[in-house]
Amino acid sequence: MSDRIQSADQFGKVAVLMGGRSAEREISLHSGNAVLRALQQRGVDAQAVDTGDVDYVQQLSDGDFVRAFNALHGRGGEDGVVQGLLLSLDIPCTGSGVLGSALAMDKLRTKQIWEGVNLPTPAFVMLGSDADLQAAAEQLGFPIILKPSHEGSSIGMTKVEHESELHQAWQDADRYDHEVLAERWVEGYEYTAAIVGNTLLPLIRLETPREFYDYEAKYQADNTRYHCPCGLPAEQEVRLQALSKQAFDAVGATGWGRVDFFLDAGGNCWLIEVNTVPGMTDHSLVPMAAKVFGWDFGELVWRILETGTLGAD
Repeated sequence: MSDRIQSADQFGKVAVLMGGRSAEREISLHSGNAVLRALQQRGVDAQAVDTGDVDYVQQLSDGDFVRAFNALHGRGGEDGVVQGLLLSLDIPCTGSGVLGSALAMDKLRTKQIWEGVNLPTPAFVMLGSDADLQAAAEQLGFPIILKPSHEGSSIGMTKVEHESELHQAWQDADRYDHEVLAERWVEGYEYTAAIVGNTLLPLIRLETPREFYDYEAKYQADNTRYHCPCGLPAEQEVRLQALSKQAFDAVGATGWGRVDFFLDAGGNCWLIEVNTVPGMTDHSLVPMAAKVFGWDFGELVWRILETGTLGAD
């Protein structure tokens, strides 16, 4: 980057936002504390702000913060809410702004936008009643995957093999979100593309013995395998990175993030979702890709902090 920040003092006082009240609170605390340690080790005046605390708005307002590093996962932190607050407080923040955050957090609207600009994403049906379950079975066939439209970390997701399993899977997802998405299952390999500023990091291919890359595979299992380099021919990897950047830009995402997709047996790419505040734990994907690219964790965090803006979209 031509606008690299050379001194920790140039960042000023930084609020590292973490925790919150979403279903991903614990993961956010792990991410936030890892980011906090990395920034402090590099001399940045960084302080933790847990947005689950009742007085966190006052902390931000009175704390003389010059910018914020958003390590919040899930609702309230990834959906445009905290981005709007920081915009009103005139505190530049890492990651996407209000619009990009809100759209990327919404799986339904993300897919509708991708369809509108002719980007490939699996067929889907929204579930709002028992009648929609029958429509999903008829239109999508099996297997399909059910997911809450506004959750992350695979929370509330179920792979459904038979029609008899649909109702329970819908109820499980509905516990987290009344907008539930039924999506055609893609048989193939799952990949993720990390983006930091204008840098497209190496693709990672994910491999798990579980039915899919679920919450346990992401954060708890020791038998999840991460392939980076991903094993694809260089030209194909470049094309997929470019497609991922198109998908990222289409929903108004900015700064940094991750795009997840599948390659089916025929080599066709199917976009799944955009993550605007990816995990930063020891199991997380962006740090893995950054390491292969040549950035250690401290360098990655520094570069993400450099992308912080007022996020007006």
